[in-house]
Amino acid sequence: MGHHTVSTSHSPIGLPIMTEGSGAALHLESTLQDLPLHHFAVSLDRRGADLANVFERHPLLPGATLTDQGQFVGVLSRQQLLEFLIRPHGMSIFLQEPLWVLRSYARAEMLLLSGDTPILVAAQHALRRSPDLRGEPIVVQQQDQYSLLDVHELNIAYWQLRGIETQVRYERMQAQMIQSDKMASLGRLVDGVAHEILDPISFIWGNLSHITNYSQELLSLIAAYEHALPQPPAAVQALQAEIELDYLQQDLPRAVNSVKAGAERLSKLATSLQNFCHIDEVYPKPINLHEALDGILLLLKSRLSSEIHVVRNYGNLPPVQCYPGHLNQVLMNILSNCLDSLLNQAVSLQLDLEFKNRRHSTSAIAPAFKPTIEITTKVCAMVGDRTDMPRWVSICIADNGPGLSPEAQRQLLESFSVKCRTEKETSLAVSYQIITAKHGGKFQVRSRSAQLPFPRPNVIPSNLPSGEHPWPNPAQPEALEPTTGTEFEILLPLA
Repeated sequence: MGHHTVSTSHSPIGLPIMTEGSGAALHLESTLQDLPLHHFAVSLDRRGADLANVFERHPLLPGATLTDQGQFVGVLSRQQLLEFLIRPHGMSIFLQEPLWVLRSYARAEMLLLSGDTPILVAAQHALRRSPDLRGEPIVVQQQDQYSLLDVHELNIAYWQLRGIETQVRYERMQAQMIQSDKMASLGRLVDGVAHEILDPISFIWGNLSHITNYSQELLSLIAAYEHALPQPPAAVQALQAEIELDYLQQDLPRAVNSVKAGAERLSKLATSLQNFCHIDEVYPKPINLHEALDGILLLLKSRLSSEIHVVRNYGNLPPVQCYPGHLNQVLMNILSNCLDSLLNQAVSLQLDLEFKNRRHSTSAIAPAFKPTIEITTKVCAMVGDRTDMPRWVSICIADNGPGLSPEAQRQLLESFSVKCRTEKETSLAVSYQIITAKHGGKFQVRSRSAQLPFPRPNVIPSNLPSGEHPWPNPAQPEALEPTTGTEFEILLPLA
């Protein structure tokens, strides 16, 4: 500590200033500068008696900021000054000493926070202090100005915000319950509509076999007549020409087959709607995952243009115990996310091709780009399991889109947290909750961009010999993927 001298000046000490904050109602994003702050700076060469007189005249003042030649050096609180004065002979000793002497004996630890620190964060920092310092004021820095915040004001604001937060969560929970009830009602409505569609389809499907047989028999009868009467009467020949008998004989089987294909497609669509809308199941039941995936792809067929290639690498899976409606929702969310990524990239590449002359650059991968969604299913074991026996069903859905940037990957992982889900629920965050909380599984998102290293899938294929790993060096699980895109993996436990 530098050399200090006792001031001989008897000029009056400056009066403390208290700001009322922003004056607006507090909200969850409120910061420390929205709270009442005390501005009171005292030079170190002032006597303790000067500070004590100010504390006596202003009982709400929590302390003073100390300056040395105009520079902030620390804090002396009201509580610390009282501790000095109640010591033996403290009144006669410390009141006549300059403040730098008191500061040398005081506890030097202080909590310094920026003015834009959220109140909820500041309260957490204050609670982490040692018990003997939790009553000390907090130093709030706003540019080059230092103010003091009474910790009691912070506690009052903190509990107000906690009440607001609880109310917001309650309202959001109510909105979610209302939305879930609406979705359940909509699901029952769509289920009823799908059932009403399936009834007439069953009539059509049941009669199509008879229509096929009848048409074949009629065509055989016509062929027999033509063989027996190679020269039919003129009226018959005129009728044959009018109805284009030759074309009718060729087109009638095709028309019947087309009706049959349409009825089959409509039946699959109605069945997929029924399966997708069952979101209010109370108990899990075994389903065929491949049929569920095909049903979701059928529902998304309107968005699956001919340019998007879907690769199905289906393995041999047993029936999986799950909540079919919720799992269908997860698969729908993931596939929709992949479609959005591919469609956005296709539009961007098309714009690059159209305006390449203006941009003075060409995209080398644009002509060779083929939007692809790859779906892989298998039975596997997790790395670290006590046994190498397959205990998980893996559903991996990957696209060859632009992939995730490090910032997007960080934001996506943060959205899976409970706090972020309460603030804003995204489709992927809901999917993560359904898989992890409701099914006891795992939900992983990885970027397969060649520029981004990322951990290899934490699974071992069931067909590998014991002790072997799917990558060359298991001690270095990170590597650069040669392809681009985003990969979603769902791991469901086997019963």
